[in-house]
Amino acid sequence: MEIERYVAPGTLSEAAGLLADESINPVVMAGGTDLLVQAKLQESDPFVVVDVKQIPELREIRVSDRGFEVGAAVTGAELGEHDELCAAWPGVVEAVELIGSTQIQGRATAGGNVCNASPAADSVPALIAAGAVGRVFGPDGEREVPVEEIATGPGTTSLGRGELLVSFLLEPPNARRGDAYLRFIPRTEMDTAVPGAGVCLTLDEAGQVESARVGLGAVAPTALRVDAAAEAIAGGPLDGDALERLASAARAACRPIDDKRGTADYRTQLAGVLARRAAKIALERARS
Repeated sequence: MEIERYVAPGTLSEAAGLLADESINPVVMAGGTDLLVQAKLQESDPFVVVDVKQIPELREIRVSDRGFEVGAAVTGAELGEHDELCAAWPGVVEAVELIGSTQIQGRATAGGNVCNASPAADSVPALIAAGAVGRVFGPDGEREVPVEEIATGPGTTSLGRGELLVSFLLEPPNARRGDAYLRFIPRTEMDTAVPGAGVCLTLDEAGQVESARVGLGAVAPTALRVDAAAEAIAGGPLDGDALERLASAARAACRPIDDKRGTADYRTQLAGVLARRAAKIALERARS
């Protein structure tokens, strides 16, 4: 891939105009940690880099009655320094902080991780479990879309021409809610998830699971929201039987491939194990 030109728009409208221009081949750069690798390894027509890090709406973490609005170009390092967000959504922050090395964290963004549309993206299962909603801006104005509906396949998204992801909306803090994300990788650090599992639990006053959300990664062409797994543990205690129902539902949702990191059967079994473990951590956090 050959970079023809670099542009850094300062407004959403300017960025949307560039991305809608059919006379150029525009590519969004949020952190650039995936884009630069792809530019070296892939062959395609020359493209124009549209760096969105100069747009204020993409670089802020705003707190309101609706919750946390996290700009799509906020870095993993910056997320980890936001005390309120870390306290309310530790699983989401931990998942984003798994993207690359400490150095990469100064550039890598959750928005780029989502829109790169890798089935194994670490941030996506955690964001799905959190019920995150993406705010998208384009030529026709704004719209909101659940995170699980952004990627449509490996490397493809539901964003139309001229559209860009502006931010994620996460629910306000809840004293009886906990979330967690776990992954398995062949190496100790900086590797691609074989599977990953995100779980979010909300407890009632009696300490039972009132509601749940479950996200799985690297077990299908896109990260999955697994409603059957959430329903398997909602409405009762998170005991051994409930955890087995959760694991069984997680395994049933898997549609993985065989590759050098593991067989389909291996991925499927691990998805159930990780869902159980993540649920236990989420329960501890909800209780505390």
